[in-house]
Amino acid sequence: MTRSPLTDAFGHQVWATIRLLDACAALEPAQLETAVTGTFGPIIGTLRHLVGADTSYLALLSDGQVDMLDEDAGADLPTLRAAMEASGPVWARLVAQDLDPDEMVVRHRDDGSQSRAPRGIRLAQALHHGTDHRSQICTALTTLGFEPPAIDVWDFAAVDGRLGEVAPPA
Repeated sequence: MTRSPLTDAFGHQVWATIRLLDACAALEPAQLETAVTGTFGPIIGTLRHLVGADTSYLALLSDGQVDMLDEDAGADLPTLRAAMEASGPVWARLVAQDLDPDEMVVRHRDDGSQSRAPRGIRLAQALHHGTDHRSQICTALTTLGFEPPAIDVWDFAAVDGRLGEVAPPA
């Protein structure tokens, strides 16, 4: 059976976000309110936005198989982590399908407006959005003196046992 190349991309997305949420669980409430110039905003606000957007993208692309997380509702870290955990299997099922990247996906907004974009663009946006905001949070952690968790794709592959390194010959 052939796996979709997107399986690893979205597996990493969920894994990296959960690792970052776990790292932020060690922060004091005041530290979670840290904002760094050039980033989205406070760490907790960025985490809420990150998970809220991820669930929003997934709800749209999966025809509502997950509940969207309202990023303005003040979710705590355990709630955000639970939302990401719940999203993982849905992303995996979604990207395992034979998806048409050119299929137009329409988001109907509450105000009556619409956003139209091909499925492939929406998938790319979900990945880009997650990477961008995880990087911002890692920057904020660094300014607080914390070592950010190792969350790049190579780390994901190593943890999953799918990265091999061979030393040069002696």
